[in-house]
Amino acid sequence: MGRPPGTPRGLRGARCRPPGPSSGAQQTREGPQGPYARIGFCPKLDEKRFEEKRLVEKCFVEKRFVEKCFDGKSFRFRTQEVGSMLRHVTAGVDGSVESLATAHWAAREAVRRGAPLRLVHAWQWHPRPPASVPMGNSEHEWAQATLNQVVGSVRAAHPDLHIDSRLVSDSPVGALLASPDETELLVLGSRGLGGLAGFMVGSVSQRVVARSVRPVVLVRAGRAAADEHSTTPGGKEPSPQTHGTSNRDVVLGLDVRHPCDELIEFGFEAARLQGAALRVVHAFSVPSADGADLHAVTGAGAEVLAAQERAVVAALRPWCAKYPEISVTETVSEGRPAAALAHASSEARLVVVGRKIRASHLGTHIGPVAHAVLHHANCPVAVVPHA
Repeated sequence: MGRPPGTPRGLRGARCRPPGPSSGAQQTREGPQGPYARIGFCPKLDEKRFEEKRLVEKCFVEKRFVEKCFDGKSFRFRTQEVGSMLRHVTAGVDGSVESLATAHWAAREAVRRGAPLRLVHAWQWHPRPPASVPMGNSEHEWAQATLNQVVGSVRAAHPDLHIDSRLVSDSPVGALLASPDETELLVLGSRGLGGLAGFMVGSVSQRVVARSVRPVVLVRAGRAAADEHSTTPGGKEPSPQTHGTSNRDVVLGLDVRHPCDELIEFGFEAARLQGAALRVVHAFSVPSADGADLHAVTGAGAEVLAAQERAVVAALRPWCAKYPEISVTETVSEGRPAAALAHASSEARLVVVGRKIRASHLGTHIGPVAHAVLHHANCPVAVVPHA
C-alpha cells in the first residue's frame, strides 16, 4: 500500500496515536503543542516496520516523545518523557550584579534537578530611552546584548546545561509569571527587576512572589555561592558522607497547626538535592489572659513545649520515612516564627517558608511570616505556595 497523500516518509519527529479506526486517509497531528513538540505524521506501516510501529505506539501510551535519529552509521530511536521536558528552572535577569548571581544560583539548581534553565529578560519600549542604554543602541538591541552577556557567563560555568534564553517585550512581572506549566521553580534577585533595593513592598520580586503558583527563590548577591560551602564547580553537591562541619543546613519553617505537604516536601527535596541536613524550625506563642509569663506563673511551659515537640515529630514522621537519607533536626521554641527563622538563616544555605494562596479585597499577598523572612533572612529564601 502506498503512503496517504501529503504524508512524509519515515518516523522522523513522529508523535503517533495508537491504532484504531481511522477517520480518513490522511493522518492527523497528535500530542502536546509546545517548544519540545515534534511536529509530524505517522504513516501506515507495513509488516517490515512492525517493530518501529510497536515502539511508537508504546511511547504514545507511556506519554513519551519518539524521534528517529541517524548517528552516521544507522538509524536509532530516541525517546524522552513529556513531563520532564516542559519544566524549567526560570530566572529573571536584568544585567545587574544581583541578577547575574541569581542566574548562576538558578543554573546550579537546574543542574541539581536535571532540568533545563530558562533565562528571562523583560524590556519595554520608551519614547525616550533610559540613560542606561548606550548611545547608538536601541532599547531592543541593548536588552538583547544584556541577555546574551548573562547567557554567556552561565554557559561558561555550565557548558553541559541546556539554556533557553527569552527576551520578552512585557512587564517584568508578566514575563516571569507567563507559562507556569513550563516552570518548576522561579528564581529572582535581591533587587526587583525594576531596580528597587531589597524586597520592598511594590517591587517586582514582591509581586511575583505574591502571584506565582510555583515556588519562588529569592537570592541575595554575594551570598549565593558562599551559602553553598560544599558546592563543586559543576554545581553539584557532594554526598552527605563527605560533608564537614562547615556545611549549612536547609531550614524549613513549619506551622504544626496547618502542616502543608507541599511545603514539607519542598524542604526535604531541597535538602536531598543539595546533599544537606534539614533543620525544621517551629515557633509558637502561648496566650495568657492577664499577660503574665506562663512559665513563671503556672509552670506549664514545659508541658506546652513538649506537646509542640510531639506535634512536630508527628508531622515529619511520614516524610522522614520517605527520605531516610536526610538528617533531620527539630528546633521548637516559644516566640515569633519570623524572628526564629531569621535567626536560623544566619547559618543556613536556604530557608523554606510557605505562602497560602488566597485573595482578599486588597488583592494577593505574601503573609506576615514570609514577608518578614524576606526582609531579614541572610540567605536565599524559597517561598512555596500552597492551598
